[in-house]
This record gives sequence, structure tokens and C-alpha cells, in this order.
Amino acid sequence: MTPRKIRVVVVDDSVLVRRVLSEAISREPDMEVVAVAPDAFVARDCILAANPDVITLDIEMPRMDGLTFLTKLMRYRPLPVIVVSSLAQATCDIALEALRRGAVEVMAKPSGPNAVSEVSRLLPEKIRSAYCARLRTPGAAPAPEGTAMPALLSMPGAASGLIAIGASTGGTQAIEDVLSQMPADCPPMLIAQHIPPVFSAAFASRLNSVCTMEVKEARDGDLVSAGLVLVAPGDFHMLLQKTDGVTRVAVRKGPRVHYQRPAVDVLFRSIAAIGPPNAVGVLLTGMGSDGAEGLLEMRKAGAWTIAQDEASSVVFGMPKAAAAIGAAQQILALSQVAQGALRALMWNPAARGF
Repeated sequence: MTPRKIRVVVVDDSVLVRRVLSEAISREPDMEVVAVAPDAFVARDCILAANPDVITLDIEMPRMDGLTFLTKLMRYRPLPVIVVSSLAQATCDIALEALRRGAVEVMAKPSGPNAVSEVSRLLPEKIRSAYCARLRTPGAAPAPEGTAMPALLSMPGAASGLIAIGASTGGTQAIEDVLSQMPADCPPMLIAQHIPPVFSAAFASRLNSVCTMEVKEARDGDLVSAGLVLVAPGDFHMLLQKTDGVTRVAVRKGPRVHYQRPAVDVLFRSIAAIGPPNAVGVLLTGMGSDGAEGLLEMRKAGAWTIAQDEASSVVFGMPKAAAAIGAAQQILALSQVAQGALRALMWNPAARGF
């Protein structure tokens, strides 16, 4: 029996973009384009007629914008959605809002001489991730009562140590959920989220506007300090370095790891190499296995390690890979990750800060 292909509807008002996306999808043996649409109204009819598995969605369209259409779609006919957005600051912000409203992936709209090759590399994997995703429509899965534990999060000593978080599909909202439970004087935090260039700056800016600590996109040489969260820039690896007792981050190009840049493994391994016993590694939702080996190295170096559980993950790929090799000492629901990480730091007698 021939395996069933992933059925995709491409929604974009640009004829050129529809063609580029459609050709990239059609080259893959496990997926097919079942319809294309220039706007939300045509897309609605295509979805009803073709019953797709995944939708690629433009943000700026005539008659109805992509964010409005997504909101209606997630209410009446939830489907995995990949937002395809231009790199303008305003549309990046809207694309991240789309992730909060239920989209599972975001990618940059093709442009420039390398557009075809870049789309051919990125889009198929994003479609596969979206196809495997567990949809989290807004308000559909409230956190259990009593899990935030604000008294624990304000206990003295919580700022000692360091927390490193890695994530991919579903990670932008998962990271926001974790950071929203952190106090203003939280431990230094380093984040490697699989995200395109420019989107990472908008992501950090959004986190900074909704969280109590300072959040910024990392720059090479930034100091690591309590109350500061550094987000790896899109298309760059972020590493932890310590020289003469001063801890900073390095931002580097370097080869892709697990087809990713930034890669979670690169960050985690750099922390393991320094070997602080008062670090916590956290691997959240995502497709593939990036971060699993690095988390194991952190555990062997004396750090405490946590992976998100299957029930609260949009895609239980990266955390599952970590659990399979014994990298995670704890498997926690997303609502318990923040308190679990802070508990590990506060109970660690070796904690001495960075």
C-alpha cells in the first residue's frame, strides 16, 4: 500500500510565492499540494473541499489578513498552520502573535537569489513538524490550579546558578509560559529556540514586554547575569564561555547542527564543557533530537536536567529523544518546569553563582 501523503494548502496573495512554495512541496515524496489560494475566502473553500493536513499562510493578504483568518480557523476548523511572513519588523511581530494564536511554525517569505534553495531546505521539515504537532488552541488547555507556586519562585537564593532552555516547534509559547513564572531576579537564562533571523529579535522583544526580567537578543560578548535572559539570534549559535572568572556568551556562525542554527546541542555542550554544578538544562517541545546529546553531557557534568512531558508538548520529539538516552533527570509538565528548575538550583549545595 502506498503511504498516505501529507496534504497541504498554500495560501498567499503572491503568484510567485505560491509557485515557489508549491514546487518545494511537490518535490517531496511524502507530501503534496492539494490546493492553492490567493486570499482567506478562497482558502476557506479550499479547506472545506480538500481537507488538508497542513496550511501555509501568508500574513498580509487582501480582503482578510492572515491573523484574522487564523483566529477564525483555529476556532471553527483547527489545523496545523505554518505562517510564511516577510522579514519586516511589523510582520515579524504579527507572525509571533500568530504563534500565540495557534500557528505551530513560522518561516520567512522567500526572497533573493537563494530563495528556492532555502525554501526547499526549510519548508518540508516545517511541514513534517506541523503534521506531527498537537494543536494548542488559545484557552483550550488551561494550566492546573496551584501550579504557579509564586511563593516558591520568590524564595531567597533562586538567583544562584544558570538555566539553559532549548526548544523548537511550539517552543515560542512554551518558553513564554516558563519565563512568565520567573521572578525579576531570576537566575541568568540562555535560550536556544529554532527560529529564523529577524524573528528572534521580535521574539526577544515580545518576551521582554510580558516578563518581569530583562530579555534581549544575545550579542557576542554579552555578560551573563541574574535577571537577564539572552536569546540566541536566528542563524547563529550561542555558546557559554568563562574567562578569568567572567561568564559571557559567544555568538558564532559555524556549521548547522541537526540542520539547525542556532542549535540547542551547541549551547548545552558549551555549558557542560565549563562544568558548573549549579546549572539546569531544560529541553522543551520540538521535532527531531537536537538538544538530547547536549542535555546528557550537561547531566554528566553535574547539572540538573529536565525535559517537557508528552502531554504538554506540541511535538514530543526532542524531549522524547532526551528521555530515551537517559539525559533527563525529570520529565515535567510545562506548568511545572519553572518551579522544577528553581528548586534544583536552590537545593543544590554546590550552587555558587556565575
